[in-house]
Amino acid sequence: VQLQASGGGLVQTGGSLRLSCAASGSVSSINAMTWYRQAPGKEREVVARLSGGETTYANSVKGRFTISADTAKKTVFLQMNNLIPEDTAVYSCDGWIFDGVNTIRRTGQGTQVTVSS
Repeated sequence: VQLQASGGGLVQTGGSLRLSCAASGSVSSINAMTWYRQAPGKEREVVARLSGGETTYANSVKGRFTISADTAKKTVFLQMNNLIPEDTAVYSCDGWIFDGVNTIRRTGQGTQVTVSS
């Protein structure tokens, strides 16, 4: 089982990006997924979490970011709107995946998001 994060890029202030975290391999379901970000010189922080149908967000992104899942595609998305320079960071996904027998944890590689002013 692997997670593949994608969708990062360079965008101007006020713009939007949609990040994807796709699970591949022997995946029966995605039980929980967390999007993290880490900016240069800063600690990694939780951006958004989806678990059991419930979503939680960091205060800094509430109202601007939305986490959602496409179960058929085994993919979790992070829609990011009204981006600001402070959102610039490497974003990564971390999930608990049920492979039909066990629930295992996987982390996807990061994708760079850069917001220009």
